[in-house]
Amino acid sequence: MGIGTVEDLAGGLSGPGSLIGLDMGSKTIGVAVSDTLRSIASPLQGVARAKSFAKTAEALLAILAREKSLGLVIGLPLSMDGGDSASTQSVRAFARNISALTPLPIALWDERWSTAAVTRTLLEADTSRRRRAEVVDKMAAAYILQGALDRLRILSRS
Repeated sequence: MGIGTVEDLAGGLSGPGSLIGLDMGSKTIGVAVSDTLRSIASPLQGVARAKSFAKTAEALLAILAREKSLGLVIGLPLSMDGGDSASTQSVRAFARNISALTPLPIALWDERWSTAAVTRTLLEADTSRRRRAEVVDKMAAAYILQGALDRLRILSRS
């Protein structure tokens, strides 16, 4: 399938299996995983961005293999008007590069509010600044993945 939308991803999934979600931070990539029925997203871990794409990709591909993932959902940081930005272009390039290394389908998912929503939740829970820094990326990845899972569930009913 290559890179597409969640709607494209829905057509390429057969049977149960997990999906991996990514929040592409500048220093850390947040990683989340779904259950095999693709109902619930859970924060998994953060992956430090290496100086080379190859090292970062190696770490992510190892996670995809370990979790026996059927696909990947990558958060796309669109600007508030829905257009592209420098960050958006960077994520699109990353998606193209990782898609060359795996046959798994990749969906891009609008993630404009993910980090803000997660940060607000952590603040409401009175989480310390240090702890927020440790978990925000993987929780944002779970937020992104959960949105995509919810959309997949709606698509499966129609």
